[in-house]
Amino acid sequence: MKRILLAIFGVLALAIGLVTPALAQSKGKVYYLVPTLLDEFQTGSVSALETFLGQVGYEVQTLNADNKTDVQQSQMNDVIALNPAAIILAAVDFNALQPSIEAAMAAGIPVVEFDRQITSTPSSFTSVAGTIEIGYIAAEQAQKLLTEKHGSVKGKILQILGDPGDPYTLDIQKGFEEKMAAFPDARIISLPAMQWEASNAGTIAADQLVANPDIDLIFSHAAHLSVAVVASLEAAGKQPGDIMLMSSNGAPVGLDLIRKGWLNVEVEQPLYAQAAAVAAFMDKIVAKAEIAPGEYDIIGLTGTVTHESWGPNIKLPGAAIDKSNVDDPKFWGNLKPPTDTVKSIE
Repeated sequence: MKRILLAIFGVLALAIGLVTPALAQSKGKVYYLVPTLLDEFQTGSVSALETFLGQVGYEVQTLNADNKTDVQQSQMNDVIALNPAAIILAAVDFNALQPSIEAAMAAGIPVVEFDRQITSTPSSFTSVAGTIEIGYIAAEQAQKLLTEKHGSVKGKILQILGDPGDPYTLDIQKGFEEKMAAFPDARIISLPAMQWEASNAGTIAADQLVANPDIDLIFSHAAHLSVAVVASLEAAGKQPGDIMLMSSNGAPVGLDLIRKGWLNVEVEQPLYAQAAAVAAFMDKIVAKAEIAPGEYDIIGLTGTVTHESWGPNIKLPGAAIDKSNVDDPKFWGNLKPPTDTVKSIE
């Protein structure tokens, strides 16, 4: 019996010896301040950040602001008092959160801007989609679609932006119109859906179908806006294919519209790669070490780090999704958990 007990204790000691180093490798807690959990992109960002940061040794706690600026400001104040390893912020309001970012940085707490780029004040790191590049890809797809219809790049395009105060939509517009400028026979009508409200996009589409019944293509800057656009098309008696549609961000509703024949192309915002980039650089962020500019492989995508006035900034490219690849599990809109493994960048 004594020998059995000694053997058991020996096994337990070995197990503890194996477990303890893993526990000791926990590098601290990171707080993720998410603006809302009412859309799939934001809920997907929570699981992706938890997965990838866990792989490199960090615990993640998420705080949801329910799209309320004052709530997120209060959360920032509370988290600063806890002195975490880092704060990841997807801001509800870009201007209103600036003092909170500055307070955290002054307290020596690294702040990572995720998805929503704040350029008015320095932060430790920013991970965003290459939004101008999304515009480029969308333009290439528009050129292809118009050529298939007319034999050349010509026709009328309705571009429905998001809120005009959001750099995300302004960058997409910039990239799209820059690439389309070479084709003067393609006329672009650009109108904003204030506050990114889907109902506003639906109203724009309905009004423009009356004012410009010869619209060939509608490009919405988010998939949820395209849902409202489709509702307006249906109300006007349109069928799938009567007017070509594109949108961006790669949300599940967008992929469903492709499957139903309404949407021709969805340009993905690479959610998983954006989250993986945060994890890959987190050790450097926490250590306040230099993040060198250049190109980095982020779970198969080439991310480009630049040094901007607001700090190190990585942009990651998206991809065009159509009926030929809509079911590929690598696209976050198919709601398949990320299977890639992230390693810290040294």
